[in-house]
Amino acid sequence: MTNPQLWIAVVENGCFFALLGLAFYFNLTGAGFFNFAIGAIAMASAFVGSWLVTEHGLSRPLAGLVGVLGAILIGAVMELAVVRPVQARGEGELSALVAVGASLFAIIQLCGLFLGHEARPGQPVWTTPPFSLGSARIGSTVVPLVAITAVLFTAAYLALQHTRLGRLTRAIGNDTEAARVLGLPINTARLLSFAAAGLIAALAGITFAGRSGVSPDNALHWTITGFLALVIGGTGTVWAPLLGGALLALANVFIPFYFGGDVLAYGLVVVALLFFAFRPEGVFAPRVRV
Repeated sequence: MTNPQLWIAVVENGCFFALLGLAFYFNLTGAGFFNFAIGAIAMASAFVGSWLVTEHGLSRPLAGLVGVLGAILIGAVMELAVVRPVQARGEGELSALVAVGASLFAIIQLCGLFLGHEARPGQPVWTTPPFSLGSARIGSTVVPLVAITAVLFTAAYLALQHTRLGRLTRAIGNDTEAARVLGLPINTARLLSFAAAGLIAALAGITFAGRSGVSPDNALHWTITGFLALVIGGTGTVWAPLLGGALLALANVFIPFYFGGDVLAYGLVVVALLFFAFRPEGVFAPRVRV
């Protein structure tokens, strides 16, 4: 564990996993709902952006803007056309989760059908020239990922803790039925949480894809890693996915290094089972006021 290059990989992966976990957190906080299409939204924004740059010659900033706006639109449409109608019919959370799961695979298939299934090079909006830090090499996407992570987590904390809309969103997510009785704007808060989750997922996907490219096959893996980051970190604070992402990145980097790549999947399953069995609320559990 003394190889500094491995720790750079931990930082880079950890930031990406944490951002996906933060997108999950926003959906859960504002809508009380796990949006398992987060990985597909991140993939689609990066994949479409790459297609626009490589096939149509758009500039990276413009393609990135299209990817981000598309992700926000997907998040909003998912709430308005998928989740809300299912729940309005009284079919419960399970039916809504199944519908969102179907949306994940629909996004994957649509991207493959119209843009192809082959991996495309990432087209991040912002990169920095690679440089050396001691014996470690800092890639072009490390600094942007760290900066975007710091900005988004700080903005999320300030928005949820220190604005009226943020406090309202948390109240609705904590007890939707009570909020409904009080006449709070539930639909608006839910819509904003889905849109914000789409924005975060898009920025994560577009930036991280600059390291290793992107393909429709990434969607499911990114969904699982984002969900695990939230499960490990917990839902007690907006910073929880940051810790969850860091711990998940440690396992993701050091398990293959010491035990081989084939062991990684088993190692992650063991980590997940340990948390589900002994700490299902994650490291940071929600505080219950009595």
